[in-house]
Amino acid sequence: MISAAMYRRTRARIVVLGLCALGMASSACDLSFAGLSGRATDEWTHSYPLAPGGEVRLGNVNGAIEVDGVDGSTVEVRAERIARAVTDQNARELLSHLVIHEDAKPGRVTIETEKLSGILLGASLEVRYHVSAPRGAKIDLTNTNGRITVSEMTGRVVAHTTNGGITGKALTGGVDARVTNGGVRIDLAAVSSDRVSLSATNGGVTLTLPSAAKADVSASCTNGGIRISGLTLEMSEQSRRRVEGRMNGGGTPIELRTTNGGVRIGARGEDVEGTHEF
Repeated sequence: MISAAMYRRTRARIVVLGLCALGMASSACDLSFAGLSGRATDEWTHSYPLAPGGEVRLGNVNGAIEVDGVDGSTVEVRAERIARAVTDQNARELLSHLVIHEDAKPGRVTIETEKLSGILLGASLEVRYHVSAPRGAKIDLTNTNGRITVSEMTGRVVAHTTNGGITGKALTGGVDARVTNGGVRIDLAAVSSDRVSLSATNGGVTLTLPSAAKADVSASCTNGGIRISGLTLEMSEQSRRRVEGRMNGGGTPIELRTTNGGVRIGARGEDVEGTHEF
């Protein structure tokens, strides 16, 4: 007995392989996607009530994620689904099998793009998410190929992506941001008691925060340098590759790490690419 979900995944795999065969007939299944003149799009929109302090979880495969904090108690999700193939007809057929799963409860809203099985040749798929969430909600985002941007949130933000960058604007809660190939750039409008952890493997890490913030700062890099501008730290360790110090007597733990890239720390409004490199 084949379940509905198994049937859908099997059907999607057949469609993907079939589109590749059509692409091979007309363009040798161009792996660079340069010949994908066919395009199809649609829009998926949903609204969900969320209890105070609730959580929004979103997982994507290909495409950007943008989350904006707003007043109110409703989560608004708008997803642009985009398929590219050799012809418009091929793209429309592929688009119909790009599935978004949802699981909404009072305390948690979960949205996830289903990954198609099989080998995707001669075609490309993308979902671009635009989310408005209550400012105080907890945000948990994962992506594989695409940038993550989060703005104006006061709750904790967790953002992980493999290929892309992570940007946070005017955040006031804890942050856990990790990226493999890309940079991390976070702006804190205020510092809470919740930990801030930013890390990258191949890319730089930049943090701006109020000069009056109370924090225990630890920054390290393997291949790169560390720059600080507009802030005063009472140093306990200081070198080109590692810095540890206390801001305004210490407080919130802040850790910044990168392997291949630099670390930049600055006061809001300062040029974080400026002077004072260790």
